[in-house]
Amino acid sequence: MTAGDSEQQEMLIVTGMSGAGRTTVGNALEDLGWYVVDNLPPQMLRPLVELVERAGTSLPRIAAVVDIRGRDFFYELQDIIQALRAGVNVRVVFLDANDAVLVRRFESVRRPHPLQGDGTLLDGIGIERARLAALREASDIVVDTSDLNIHQLATLITETFAPEDHAGLRVTMLSFGFKYGAPTDADLVADARFLPNPFWSPELRHLTGEDEAVSEFVLGQPGAREFLDAYAQALEPVMAGYQRENKRHATIAIGCTGGKHRSVALVRELSERVAKMPGVAVSVKHRDLGRE
Repeated sequence: MTAGDSEQQEMLIVTGMSGAGRTTVGNALEDLGWYVVDNLPPQMLRPLVELVERAGTSLPRIAAVVDIRGRDFFYELQDIIQALRAGVNVRVVFLDANDAVLVRRFESVRRPHPLQGDGTLLDGIGIERARLAALREASDIVVDTSDLNIHQLATLITETFAPEDHAGLRVTMLSFGFKYGAPTDADLVADARFLPNPFWSPELRHLTGEDEAVSEFVLGQPGAREFLDAYAQALEPVMAGYQRENKRHATIAIGCTGGKHRSVALVRELSERVAKMPGVAVSVKHRDLGRE
């Protein structure tokens, strides 16, 4: 790997106490575009680095979840990390939580601790904590998840590891025609049929909401801009709340009769307003625009 490649490519090793949230962190990193490998024996880290070298810039960020499930192999992790750091930008994230919280989490899923054997949950937790003490001390980032739910932990990981231009929420603005059925995957649905239908205007019938003549007609109707102003204002706390709750994708749909005129014009206008909201990236889709 060249010096330039090592500056661009990152490896993140996620480890820590069982029950502290490794799966949640792995999922959050995947949502950010990291290539995540779960339950990887430490000895497989070197082949993983070789894969990164061959992939070049197509795998700029790779994360490996490594933990006590690796059995005896796990105890070589620190030495392997030290060797990897000679040529790769490696960071170690250690997830922790207090004993009471870990016990409650294991009891809620009715699973034994991987190290408890014939003992209790606390026995297994104590053994694991002792074995991981040195690794915790040497980690780059230690996250105590005792007071975090899964959404709060995912949000923390997103804030820590997202690139500067990363959008916290990706919104699809969708127009559709009610006569073809409402979209089943929409989070929010609005109805544009309170506005006059351009279909009944001979000079507009053959056009769509993407044409300026139709857009001007729709937006010029009484109530159209008032609706857009009020709906955009109502969406602001919703978009912010989605991001706080770690919802990464949302679909906002507006329908009219055929999905060709009114809904298209309103979606175009509303998408420009939603795109200006903090942390939101918008794409536009007109589901039924090509239908007869």
